[in-house]
Amino acid sequence: MKIPNPFKKKEPYVPKVGIMGIGLDYNYYEYKISEKILYFLLGAVVGGIVAYIFYESLILSAIVALIAGFAFLPIRKKQIIEKRRNKLLLQFKDMLESLNTSIGAGLNIMDSFSNAADDMAAQYGEESLIFEELKIINSGIYNNINVEELLLDMGERSQIPDIVSFANVFDTCYRKGGNIKEVIKNTYQIICDKIDIQLEIKTMVSGNKGELTAMTVMPVVFVFLLKCLGTEVIDLTSSLGRITTTGAIIIFVVAYFIGKKILDIKL
Repeated sequence: MKIPNPFKKKEPYVPKVGIMGIGLDYNYYEYKISEKILYFLLGAVVGGIVAYIFYESLILSAIVALIAGFAFLPIRKKQIIEKRRNKLLLQFKDMLESLNTSIGAGLNIMDSFSNAADDMAAQYGEESLIFEELKIINSGIYNNINVEELLLDMGERSQIPDIVSFANVFDTCYRKGGNIKEVIKNTYQIICDKIDIQLEIKTMVSGNKGELTAMTVMPVVFVFLLKCLGTEVIDLTSSLGRITTTGAIIIFVVAYFIGKKILDIKL
């Protein structure tokens, strides 16, 4: 058995560009320089202010600010990736509706995808994710690449379960002469139902998310207000005070991420 070398340099991640070489890897995001600076400063400022409120030490606050700035970058990147994937899924649902309408009107698959591109351009604009995907699909069809391969490629790059499932079913059905119209119709209905349920769940837990954020922010505000009343009321600069404060901050941070994980309900 081959023993892995722990000192071996990790291979850099290579984004998937797809069959046409111009596809977007929806699980990868590279910051622009301006974005990286902005998000770093945002995390650093918030972390530094919170640290100064609790510790009243410029050196310690600067250290915490640096740590918070670097820690916020991957968190924000994950949020951007998730938001982009959700946007693609919503637009994909509308693309299926357009395909369903075109095929129901008697158009073939090729013309249906061409019409879908026009519909998505009118609905979301030519800079939208789904229009770019349809542009790749239509260009691939023009270059004699099978449409099922292009859809599988889209599923591979997005790694969104609904898109992957649709691409796999479409591939099997298209090769074996199945009812494509029924496949698209059923997939559209399933995705619509899932999105409706997700929106309903988000509405139900939105209040809880607000409470979670408030409970996380309140200790900082509470300590700040107590300190405004004078050192006689609260003094956290002693050794015992700083140890207690550090423990409390760790507990609040862990509790926040646990609460966020609980409220992040996915279907």
